[in-house]
Amino acid sequence: MKRVRYLTGQSRPGVRSQYAALVVLIVVMARVGPAVGQDGRATGVRASAVRAEAAPIIDGVLADVAWSEAPVISGFVQREPLEGTAASERTEVRILYDDQALYLAAWLFDADPSSIVFGETRRDADLTDADALLILLDTYLDRQNGFVFGTTPAGIEYDGQVTREGEGGFGGQVRQQTGSGGGFNKNWDGSWDVAATRDGAGWYAEFRIPFSTLRYGSGGPQTWGLNIARRIRRRNEEVFWSPIPRQFDLYRVSQAGTLVDFEAPARRLFTVTPYVLASGSHDYLVEDGGDITGDIGGDAKLGLTPGLTLDLTVNTDFAQVEVDDEQVNLTRFELFFPEKRPFFLENAGTFAVGTPQDVDLFFSRRIGIEDSIAVPILGGGRVTGKVGGVTVGLLNIQTESVDGAPGETPLAPANNFGVVRLLQELPNRSRIGGIFVSRVNTGDGDDHNLTFGVDGRVGIGNALTFDGYAARTETPDLTGAQHAFSLSGSLSARDWSMGAAFREVAEAFNPEVGFLPRRDYRFRSARILRNVRIPSIPWFRELRPHISYNEFLDLDGFSESRLIHIDSHFEFSNGAFFQLPALNFTREGLKEPFEIADDIIVPPGTYDNFEWGFEFNSDLSAPLSVDTRIEIGGFYTGHRKGTTTTLNARVNAAFVASLRVSYFDVDLAEGSFETSVVGLRAAYSFSPRMYVQALVQYNEQSDNVSSNVRFGWLNTAGTGLFVVYNDIEHTGSLSRTGLDAGPTSRALVVKFTQQFNVMQ
Repeated sequence: MKRVRYLTGQSRPGVRSQYAALVVLIVVMARVGPAVGQDGRATGVRASAVRAEAAPIIDGVLADVAWSEAPVISGFVQREPLEGTAASERTEVRILYDDQALYLAAWLFDADPSSIVFGETRRDADLTDADALLILLDTYLDRQNGFVFGTTPAGIEYDGQVTREGEGGFGGQVRQQTGSGGGFNKNWDGSWDVAATRDGAGWYAEFRIPFSTLRYGSGGPQTWGLNIARRIRRRNEEVFWSPIPRQFDLYRVSQAGTLVDFEAPARRLFTVTPYVLASGSHDYLVEDGGDITGDIGGDAKLGLTPGLTLDLTVNTDFAQVEVDDEQVNLTRFELFFPEKRPFFLENAGTFAVGTPQDVDLFFSRRIGIEDSIAVPILGGGRVTGKVGGVTVGLLNIQTESVDGAPGETPLAPANNFGVVRLLQELPNRSRIGGIFVSRVNTGDGDDHNLTFGVDGRVGIGNALTFDGYAARTETPDLTGAQHAFSLSGSLSARDWSMGAAFREVAEAFNPEVGFLPRRDYRFRSARILRNVRIPSIPWFRELRPHISYNEFLDLDGFSESRLIHIDSHFEFSNGAFFQLPALNFTREGLKEPFEIADDIIVPPGTYDNFEWGFEFNSDLSAPLSVDTRIEIGGFYTGHRKGTTTTLNARVNAAFVASLRVSYFDVDLAEGSFETSVVGLRAAYSFSPRMYVQALVQYNEQSDNVSSNVRFGWLNTAGTGLFVVYNDIEHTGSLSRTGLDAGPTSRALVVKFTQQFNVMQ
């Protein structure tokens, strides 16, 4: 089996018994009660949709007669900068529907249209630094989950899925990375249409969202959660139809209003998305490493019931996926890289259980990737949706074995991966759930790994939240305790934010299909933050003094890592930000030697140090901007200084570029070294659906220069024509890396994929 570098069975009684336990849990949870929110609970804001006799043309002009028949949605109020006050610019929205789709039109008036910020002309481009309109649809009215559709004056498509009320995101103060396993999955791509125009009175947007793209209960009369947000970037202003307190954001689904007086058809979804692919590659590290291949495969989507959807995949391919950003690693632990592969992105939040990036009980990148090598996925399926108010997620994937070098053991056996996830939403942002994850070697049933978990949340009022989970694993021939659990609480008020957490991970806890960078520890943390506004200073937005404490101790009480962080953030009205030099009191405890760089080994011991930290970004909506982080201070037996700095350039709405530099200079008693990663990213959009992107990265640790160039001509739901070129050049010396300088691999891939609606 040819190795491809990833740039982006038998049953056992124990396995059967665990699936049986999950079936019992389904029954128990289904009896807890119906999905919450069926009373239409909201802030009192309600909107109606009107049936269209003729579907409007989606061109952004808003001249169709049908729009004049729909009631006006208005009365938007600010979340930022002046919570609860009227919006500075008038916004009007109208909603229509027919048997196929929901239609929305927005009049976004602006007294100074020349100051409208277009942003980047690319699908799913960041909306934070552009004028934008976003629509949240809570189609199950469970007040915790939903779909987001958005656009800018450039007419781009922006969409994603919200789970668990987002846990940070659009406009929020929590600087949290979202992704497929986070509270907001921006990588989900639905099939829908949008267009935007502009004139002397403002800008306008027109949406068509097919019912087949959404997930909801039975057909007929509907009541959905709805919220609409507008960003006026030059003022850094955010306004909402259903008011949102400033400590939350659009993803606070429980604060949404309701959309009533419309009907949706019973879902009869059936789509197929085949692909054809041709590629040429050369592996310069292997004799006769050249290869020219072709391939076919695809996905299918079938609506099993009004609330359940089956996704199937055969000979799954991810050639069009963007490569990972290189990272500098000065820790003892594995780095986290987010999931980017399309099949695993839809409804990914359903399967997210644990502490993101610390204890993920399921992490889809464990499927089909082994030691940065792509493992062929033969096929699989996923069922997601709701049954009797219970959120259900079932996933099963079969991978092919990958041979190692001649005379070596296989790189990866043929494995079957399974996941069962159940979740019951309860009133007031609360929920309870369970998960079961398995990996079974289909050639050797004794080689397997099982993970079981339960999780829950209790919301008290609008500000107080408690979260917890407990899990254990089963791995043959692995001795010792195999459990993990976590308890945490948080308070999010207008002027105060605080929280505390405790977590324990046993020494043999082993979720092989999850992400666990460290084990055998107890973790404890506490934080408190104050939000201070000074309305009399118009150019200043907010001061955020805060202090936090985090510590990892092994199960014998030895302190492995500790951070006491004292800081204050300053945010300006235009979005610029800086912090006073943060005071970081750090500790790293080593029981064993740690090789931090080639031939530089830090001896066992406890190392207490002090570090300065500084962060700054200018107005990121400007044509030129900078975002930087600097760290200077003690580090193990010596010192380090370093930075991660990104320079951004937006020449116009079509062309953007950025240069990212991560550099660290480390001086220890055992030796000194420097390490860096440089990445140059550029993108040109011929239209919102046609683009070319390039990412060139240099990693000093590997002495490799990697290039990824992608051309995309999109159709719908992330399908279309893709041309991808990948190149890795080694620049290191033979004596240091064991490789000659020169090319190590090159590949050119041409892929075409198309979605066909067999029934909808």
